[in-house]
Amino acid sequence: MMSTSPTSAGESTSQQGRWPIVFLLAFGVIVNFFDRINLAVSQEALHASFGLTLISFGYLSSAFSWSYAAMQVPAGLLLDRLGVRRVGRITTFLWSVASFCAALSTGLVGLFAARLLLGVAESPTFPANAKAIGLWFQERERSLAIAVTDAAAKLSSAIGVPLIGILLLHFGWRWSFAATGFISLIYFVLFCRVYRDPVEGQRPPAEQLPSHAQGNERQYIPANAAQNSRLGYLLRQRKVYGLAIGWGAYNYSFFLLLTWLPKYLSYSLHVDLLHSVFYTSVPWLFAAITDFVVGGWLVDYLIQRGWNATRVRQTVLLIGTSLGLAIWGAGHAQSPAAALIWISIALGGLAAAAPVAWTVPSLIAPQGAVGTVGGLANFCGQLSAISAPIVTGYIVSATHSFAAAFAIATLVLLLGIVSYALLLGRIERIPEPAAAP
Repeated sequence: MMSTSPTSAGESTSQQGRWPIVFLLAFGVIVNFFDRINLAVSQEALHASFGLTLISFGYLSSAFSWSYAAMQVPAGLLLDRLGVRRVGRITTFLWSVASFCAALSTGLVGLFAARLLLGVAESPTFPANAKAIGLWFQERERSLAIAVTDAAAKLSSAIGVPLIGILLLHFGWRWSFAATGFISLIYFVLFCRVYRDPVEGQRPPAEQLPSHAQGNERQYIPANAAQNSRLGYLLRQRKVYGLAIGWGAYNYSFFLLLTWLPKYLSYSLHVDLLHSVFYTSVPWLFAAITDFVVGGWLVDYLIQRGWNATRVRQTVLLIGTSLGLAIWGAGHAQSPAAALIWISIALGGLAAAAPVAWTVPSLIAPQGAVGTVGGLANFCGQLSAISAPIVTGYIVSATHSFAAAFAIATLVLLLGIVSYALLLGRIERIPEPAAAP
C-alpha cells in the first residue's frame, strides 16, 4: 500500500478548503456592492425626500470613497499585522451597522455620515481578498480565484440594481437600505463561521508560493517582515506607482458608471426608472462574464499551458484597459441600445483587466507587504472613486449632458494605459530592501 507524502496531503487539504473560501469572499463582494449601488438606485427617491440635486448627489456618492480611501493604507498595514480573519470579523459587522444607519437617517447629514461609516467598514475588503488568495493559491492559479471575487462585483450590480429598484418601487428607499443591512448581517455570521487562514499543511507548496504569501498569522511572518513593509521603501518603487495610477484610471470609469448609469439612462435617453434598472444590469452582466472568462479562466489556462506569465498578464491588462476607451462612444449615443453596446464594450474590457490587476500586489510586493501594496493601489483607486461622482455631477449640471463626463473618463483611461505600459512594465517581484541597490 502506497503512503501519501506530506506534500501530497497538504495539496489535497488545500484543494478541499480553498475554493469554499473563494466563494465565501465572492459572496462578501456581492453584499459589498449591494451596499454601494443602493444609493445610485435611490437617487430619485432621495430627491423627493431631501431635495437632492445633481451636485449634492455627486458629493453624497463620493462620501463612501472619502473614508474608504483614507483607510486603505491603514487597512493594508492592519491586514499584514493581524491577518484577514481578525480584521474581517470586525469590519463585516460594521457593514450592517452602516446600512441600518442609512435606513434610519432623517436628512442628508445623517445619510452622509452613514456612507462615511460604510467606507471605513468596507475598506479592507479587496486588499484582504488579494491577501487571502495569495495565501491559499499557487501563482499560476491565482487569476481565476481573483476573477471569481472580482466578477462578483459586476454580478452584484447586474442583479442588485433591478432587485433594489423593485424593492424601492414597492416599499421605499428606507427598506432597500434596511434589506442590505440584513444581508450584510448574514454575511458577518457566515464569515465568522467559515473563514480561516490556512495552516502550514494547507498552504501551496513553498517552492511555488511567493515568499510574502507563506503566512499571515503572526507566528509565520518572518522577523524582518515589518521592515520590508515600510511605506518609504514602497513609495520609491516605480512599479507601485504604475499599478496605482492604472488602478485609479480603471476606478474612475468604474465608479462613474456605478453611481451615474441609471441616471444617465433616464436623464439623457429618457428611460423610466423601472426600465433603467433593468437596462443597467446588461453591461454589468457582460462585465461579470468577461471578468471571469477572460481575466480569470483564460489567463490561468494560458499560463498553465506554458505561455509566458508576464506577457499574458500584461497583454490582458493593456488590451482590456484599452477597450475601456469605448466609454467615449456612450456620450454620443442616440438610443438606449447604442449606449448599452458602447458601455458593455467598455465595462467588459475593464472587467477583463481587473482580476489581473488584483493579482499584481501578490506578484510584485516584497516579503510581508502584499496588503500594503494592495492598499496603496486601492488608495489611488479611491481618489478616482471620490472625484468621478463629483466631477460628473458638476459637468451634467452645467452642460445638461454626459458627453463631457465620458470624454474625461476616456482621457483618464489613456493615462492609465501609459502607466501600465511604462511604469509597471514587467510583472515581477520588487527587490527586498536589503538587496535593493
